[in-house]
Amino acid sequence: MESNNRTARIAGSLYLINIVTGIFSLIYVPSMIEIRGDSATAVNNLLASEFLYRSGVAVGLLSFSIFMVLPFVLFKLLRHINQGAAVLMVAFALVFIPIDFVALGHKLDVLSLLHDTHYRSTFSIEQLHAQMMVSLHSYDNAMVISEIFWGLWLLPFGYLVFKSDFLPKMLGIFLMVACLSDLIEVVGEVLFPGTIKGLATTLVTLPGAVGEFGICLWLLIMGARKTLFSNPPA
Repeated sequence: MESNNRTARIAGSLYLINIVTGIFSLIYVPSMIEIRGDSATAVNNLLASEFLYRSGVAVGLLSFSIFMVLPFVLFKLLRHINQGAAVLMVAFALVFIPIDFVALGHKLDVLSLLHDTHYRSTFSIEQLHAQMMVSLHSYDNAMVISEIFWGLWLLPFGYLVFKSDFLPKMLGIFLMVACLSDLIEVVGEVLFPGTIKGLATTLVTLPGAVGEFGICLWLLIMGARKTLFSNPPA
């Protein structure tokens, strides 16, 4: 039991770091740098906040690197519940990690186009700006593909949480619903781009936020101890 508690708290710590770094790189930085619209304005905004942009890429690399470890720690903690589901959880997670790194590579391409003298001497300003926008759109497209597996890994993970006797069933349900929410968001982005905004976006992403932040705190604070709020034994 003490070993399980230690494993659970390691998973919770990794999860918390991943959530905090993810919020910074995926939400805060994009909200502070407007790089959509016409290319000239986007480039000027990026140059005005270049250090923040670079910080977002660096923290993103850290976030994805930490996440490479998390599924294996969770596998160690949850594999006794259902090994097949635990293997599937890790498999889905391992698919989207390289996609995320490739996506960040597109963001680094933007910096190369901005500062590499070879590109500046070969292409006109308009061509450079256009290529930078292509790289930013390539990043967005890669993240859409990655989101499919962001969602899919939560399905077996949520199932394992639901079936465990030391984690709250409700958090497992939220995680499984979050899988569906992510897939809905991907389908909406591909078939009806730009239609899921504002309140609709909040409603779609809320289950994932509740489930992931909730399970993170539970693992970190409660560990693997059975409590009055744990699932009753089968």
